[in-house]
Amino acid sequence: MGTHRSGRRREVGAGALNPTDQGRLDLDDGIIAPSPADTISIAEQARPSGRVVRVLPDVPAIDREFDYLVPASWGDGRADRLQVGSMVRVPLAGRRVGGWVTALDVEPEPGITLAELAKLSGVGPDDELIELAGWAAWRWAGRRVAFMRAASPPRMVAAVPVRAPRAPVPSGPTDVFHDAFELDVAVVRVPPSDDGVAVSMAACRLGDALIIVPDVTRARRLAIALRRAGVKVALAPDDWAMAAGGATVVGTRSAAWMPMPALAAVVVIDEHDEALQDERTPTWHARDVVLERARRRGVPSVMATPVPSLEALRAGRLLRLSRSQERETWPIVEVLDRRDDDPAKAGPFSEQLTALIRGSQRVVCVLNRKGRSRLLACATCGELARTDDGTRAMVQRDDRLEAPDGSEQRPVVCANCGATRLKNLRVGIDRAREELAALVGEEVAEVTAESDELATTRVVIGTEAVLHRVEEADVVVFLDLDQELLAPRQRTVEQALALLARAARLLGGRDRGGRLVVQTRQPDHEVIRAAQRADPSIVAIVERDRRKAVGSPPYGAQAAVSGAGGAELIETLGQPPGVQVRGPLDGRWLLRADSHHPLLDALAATPRPSARVRVEVDPLRV
Repeated sequence: MGTHRSGRRREVGAGALNPTDQGRLDLDDGIIAPSPADTISIAEQARPSGRVVRVLPDVPAIDREFDYLVPASWGDGRADRLQVGSMVRVPLAGRRVGGWVTALDVEPEPGITLAELAKLSGVGPDDELIELAGWAAWRWAGRRVAFMRAASPPRMVAAVPVRAPRAPVPSGPTDVFHDAFELDVAVVRVPPSDDGVAVSMAACRLGDALIIVPDVTRARRLAIALRRAGVKVALAPDDWAMAAGGATVVGTRSAAWMPMPALAAVVVIDEHDEALQDERTPTWHARDVVLERARRRGVPSVMATPVPSLEALRAGRLLRLSRSQERETWPIVEVLDRRDDDPAKAGPFSEQLTALIRGSQRVVCVLNRKGRSRLLACATCGELARTDDGTRAMVQRDDRLEAPDGSEQRPVVCANCGATRLKNLRVGIDRAREELAALVGEEVAEVTAESDELATTRVVIGTEAVLHRVEEADVVVFLDLDQELLAPRQRTVEQALALLARAARLLGGRDRGGRLVVQTRQPDHEVIRAAQRADPSIVAIVERDRRKAVGSPPYGAQAAVSGAGGAELIETLGQPPGVQVRGPLDGRWLLRADSHHPLLDALAATPRPSARVRVEVDPLRV
């Protein structure tokens, strides 16, 4: 990663009103002019007396800093509590807004009368996090305010508690994790069922560690395990004040922005998990934030994952167990080859699979297709059920056919011959659950991302969300892995292997006897071979060569642009050197470059349109 040189300049605005330039400020979606009470005449201009601080207002549309006077009445001690990062309220364009102090005792521009700070709210992010926010705003083409919010406490903190002496952490074995922290950046390939405790303990022996995990449940469990071992743990984001006073921090994505005054080591558990990237813009990735943070502090960082991403492998040195040990940590993988099955007649359950489900204990089936029928054909003439323009397949929901986006509906009737009997070529999860219940002769629970209740039946079927809602299983079945392997996405192969690794976590190692069953028409695919041999390097090598050839991340940089203001942004951007502009396709443009610098510098230099625009840097699903 390169270091961003901020081109930030001193600004004059509503906090430092220039009477010779009564410009108007864009706030949110409207235009707000300075109020009459804020205006002054040229004759009244005077050099400000008193202490002056610089403030970044909590208004994303501005992303500028303004100078303010510290009120003389704050001689009661409040002025002494002001520090870089303090959260304040300030007058801005006729209203009061929150903000952060970014510099103390600054020299304001001459000939300007400054407004005063309105309120000292509490402690905020320190100067390290403020600088990191500036870098992240460049790295993900966003606003500093978004990252300052992420680095601020969820509730106002009046003062940072004084830390008690740090208790020693019990020593541990000299293992792969011990060796990992001897390196600047390391990637440790761990078993799918690894709970992260060993690598976290190794980090805590060095001092206060910053530990990132993908989900809240694992963060809480890990925090409990570390506390039982005598480690002082701040669980992000609720324990912000404790972290600011000094502690090991455990949390999900947002923990990357927790205060760490004595940071000694960084750990990212399951760095491949997509939950570590924010879906909102700016689409920052917690792994990259904490790696940059560790680099700036000069402390080691370790990424522990069963299926390392290419970004991780490019960032650090790979360490792993012996091949025999690693093989034992993955479950038995059984492949059901469906190449000889007629796709028009065969259902989602082969004969072998039906017998397996009937003879096992807890069974989890995965099918990433919602609804009843995702691809239908007329049983009389064979015509596909498509929209009026013929471009999209219609799906069956209850007693009607419907376009995927709901824009078109009609009765379950063939548009070509009028027949009312349609056959399923690709069933959805609702229909699959009905067929599975009929096959096994018992109730089958259905789990999707929208499900509220936990599944208690012996057999469960669901989208990939079921892999996060079930703790253990004896058999996990992917009813149609080809759907994942053939998805039109750049990272399809990595994402498919990550799904298998997630399933392997439910099953445990070979000694538990669990079975990972895959139905496919591509039994020789590298993802399946990697799972069978418990060797993710098979996928990594193929993906590395493919992405290098086309310049995809991490061997290039990308940004997706969409939204109502996308066309205007692209027009203003033009054709900057070293940046390719592709599109639009479905209202979306893709920007590509050989590295991040030309792409991100070009985006940073391009003014944003008034209409909303979404910029995703290095999107995971494109």
